[in-house]
Amino acid sequence: MKKINVFDEGPFKDTGYGMLWVHDSANFRIINFNFKAGQTLPVHSHDVDGELSIAVLEGQGEFLGEGDAAIPAKAGDVLICPIAAPHGIRAATDMRVLVTIAPPP
Repeated sequence: MKKINVFDEGPFKDTGYGMLWVHDSANFRIINFNFKAGQTLPVHSHDVDGELSIAVLEGQGEFLGEGDAAIPAKAGDVLICPIAAPHGIRAATDMRVLVTIAPPP
């Protein structure tokens, strides 16, 4: 077993988002991203099979999709989509998210 507290270990950065690799195995990958207000993870996609979840742990912002698609996101919200679907994040406030990818690319 492994225990990690993303609130204690996950960094915020003034330039770009903070990132903490929580878990990486052949079965799934978990990454903690921390955004200061106004920071984004640009819309992108992965040319692989699999699924992605983005869980908002703290703060609020938007899940971004293809074109101008934006879905409001706040603590407790979870986005689930194929990993090949365009996805991104824009933080309105300081925001912590936990991303799970299965299987990892």
